[in-house]
Amino acid sequence: MFNWFKKIDAISTSDLSVALKTKKMQLIDVRETSEYASGHIKGSRNIPLGQISSFTAPKGVRVAVICQSGMRSRRAYKILKKKGLDVVNVNGGMMAWKGKMVN
Repeated sequence: MFNWFKKIDAISTSDLSVALKTKKMQLIDVRETSEYASGHIKGSRNIPLGQISSFTAPKGVRVAVICQSGMRSRRAYKILKKKGLDVVNVNGGMMAWKGKMVN
């Protein structure tokens, strides 16, 4: 229970927008497929939380995880961090995203 409050690496949605434009980050959307289909950030990849443990990233690629509000992506962050990936959680999730979305 106490691990929930452990500090995690995070990024704001505005910093994420810059990182995506410079291609320095891979964005993984851990929402369910139906949520993703209703609107997502261009260039993101949908891997629902239940499938995230099978994800691997190329060496040297930083991964950002996002969901609707930040709860599921926080869980995904912990799973990927244990696998040794360079990962950050997107603060506020899609609710905080101010940029364009695609369907």
